[in-house]
Amino acid sequence: MRENRVGGAGLGSRTTTGLILLALVMVSINLRPAITTVAGVMNQVHGVYGLDPSLLPLLGTLPVLAFGISGPVGPWLARRLGIGRAVAVALLALAAALILRATVPALLLPGTFLAGMAIMSASVLVPQIVKSNRGTGWWTGLCTMGFGLGAALGAGLVQPLEQAFGGSLPSALAAWAVPALLGAFLIHRSGGRTTSTPPSPGTASQVPGSASPVPGSANPLRKQRTAWAVTAFFGLQAMLYFAITSWLAVYLVSRGLSPSEAAALLAWFSLAGLPASLLAPVLAGRPRILRVMAPGLGISVALALVGVLVAPVGLQFLMVGILGVVQSAGFGLAMALVVIRSAGPQSAGRLSAMSQGFGFALASLGPLGAGLLHTMTGGWEVTFWALAAEALVLAGAGFLAIRGPLVSVEPAEASLQPASKAGSLR
Repeated sequence: MRENRVGGAGLGSRTTTGLILLALVMVSINLRPAITTVAGVMNQVHGVYGLDPSLLPLLGTLPVLAFGISGPVGPWLARRLGIGRAVAVALLALAAALILRATVPALLLPGTFLAGMAIMSASVLVPQIVKSNRGTGWWTGLCTMGFGLGAALGAGLVQPLEQAFGGSLPSALAAWAVPALLGAFLIHRSGGRTTSTPPSPGTASQVPGSASPVPGSANPLRKQRTAWAVTAFFGLQAMLYFAITSWLAVYLVSRGLSPSEAAALLAWFSLAGLPASLLAPVLAGRPRILRVMAPGLGISVALALVGVLVAPVGLQFLMVGILGVVQSAGFGLAMALVVIRSAGPQSAGRLSAMSQGFGFALASLGPLGAGLLHTMTGGWEVTFWALAAEALVLAGAGFLAIRGPLVSVEPAEASLQPASKAGSLR
């Protein structure tokens, strides 16, 4: 009888864990279509909604700016409602914003900003749920792959949905409220349950070979250099991502592709990166690979951007795919660093809010800066070279992010980590 009860408990635990992971993936899928759907039809927006073409860069910047402003909202909601309910509320707000901005032209810009706030509120809580459930690199990888899948679906399906709705772009944009409602239901059903016991030493909470925090001590995040390095890496890769997704389709149209072909390549940019976004967090747990991966991804993104700029139209499928792979791997690594460079769940939550809050505030300059450079120069060469230069700075941030002690904001978490002089990854 005892064995049966234990076996039943194990099965129940596995079922609960599977439900939490499914809910997290569904949440992640909803955190990009609000951006890529508009990016895929950017050339139609001003005509359908009467938006001044000069405001198009603002349309790409608003959600990212909202990310930077609303970083503390998610943790604030989680403290009052619990993590699961907080994420569910954020997705309900996202669904409402998607419907309002699509159906009320005057609310296109405010609705986009509200959608960005809702996305950020949910996004910052994902690493904390992963950390609290002792999730491995595969958990982080599945979540980051969900981001990429959502981005690809948003870009790739917006025009087929428009045709399915009889040429109604507002209906095609509003339809994305449905998966947001489904995500809210799943995460509320799972309860966002988390384990109450912090990970024990030797779990996935730290990168093997990295320095541990001093037992019993914890400094504010602003005084921890590792926290700033992770934040810089997250912000720079996000700046590149949003600049690319906002303007890649417009750039490709300028090269002679049709709007539908450009939107398909924007979807391909996200689809090509799905395996990389899944595997990057897994590989990040291996110190020898991480030493090369962290700075190497920045260099790879720089080379891929130059490739998209100089390649003929016939090779854009290949070059956009390569860019999607290295860019998605960078995002996967950024999410993984939040988990593996923090000492425990509370630290992961605080580091997630800091890296995504400050990081997305920085990233908001990407779409705006890229658009302004294009407007000022009348071409795309300066824009792409500037983005490539930023990717090299990203390489430097990656080099620094894997060094130094783990981030710890709770003495209790720090004391769980073995005091070691093994040093950081050098």
